[in-house]
Amino acid sequence: MVFKSIDYFNETYDSENFINDFVVQNPFLMAVVKKHDFVEIEYTGSTKDDNAVFDTTSENIAKTNDLYDKEADYSPVVICVGEANLLKALDEHMVGKETGKEYTFGISSQDAFGKKDAKLIQMIPLNKFSKQNIQPVPGLQLNIDGVFGIVKTVSGGRVLVDFNHPLSGKDLVYNIKINRIVEDDKEKVSALLKLHFHIREAGIEIKDGIAEIRLKEKLPKEAQDEFGKAAERTIPSIKKVEFTILED
Repeated sequence: MVFKSIDYFNETYDSENFINDFVVQNPFLMAVVKKHDFVEIEYTGSTKDDNAVFDTTSENIAKTNDLYDKEADYSPVVICVGEANLLKALDEHMVGKETGKEYTFGISSQDAFGKKDAKLIQMIPLNKFSKQNIQPVPGLQLNIDGVFGIVKTVSGGRVLVDFNHPLSGKDLVYNIKINRIVEDDKEKVSALLKLHFHIREAGIEIKDGIAEIRLKEKLPKEAQDEFGKAAERTIPSIKKVEFTILED
C-alpha cells in the first residue's frame, strides 16, 4: 500500500500517520460504533401506530406517559452491541452510527416481537380462575405456569386470554441517543452485571487478566459460569472471572 504525503498546517504527514494523529486520536471527532463495543445510550421505545411509549430511560417521559415506576432506575444504560441486550434489528441499526448523535429507528413487528400467533389466544373456563380466587377482567395481566398473558374478554363463563407478547404484531419506533463508547474494563464488567443480574453494587478488581467480583450474595454456579463466558467473550483483556462474597 502506498501512502501519500499530506501538508497539514505546514507540517508534512504521510496519510497513515495522519489517520492515527487526527482521526483515531482526535477527541473532537465522533467515534463510530462497532459490533462488541460497549455503548452508553438513552432511549425511548414507542409503537408506530399510536405512538404509545412502552419503555424509556427518561424519568420525565415515563411520568408523562404514566409509565413511572419509583423502583426503576431512569438513567443512561450501557449495552454491548451484538450481545442481544437489545432487539436484534436494533442492534444491527447501532453498528456504524456515531456517538454524540440521536437517531430514530423503525423496527417492523416481524423484526421486533413477531406477529400475533392465533394459537396463543385461548379460551379458558371462568371456573378455573374462580378456583384460584382470581376475578378476571379485561386488561388483567396473568402469569400462568410461567407464561405471561392478558385477559381480553370475559363473557358467558369463558375468559379469552392472549398469551402473545404484548407488543407482538406492532411496528415499533426507537429514539436513541448514543452518548459514548465505554473504554474502561471495570465499567464494562459493571454493565454486564446489571444486564445479566440487575446487580448495581459490586466490588470489581481486574489484575493480570483476572476479574474479581465481590458480591453481597452468592450466585448459582451455572450463573457464574455463564457470566464468565460472556465477560471473556466481550472483554478481551479478561481471561478469567472469579466471584467472592463481601464480608459484613
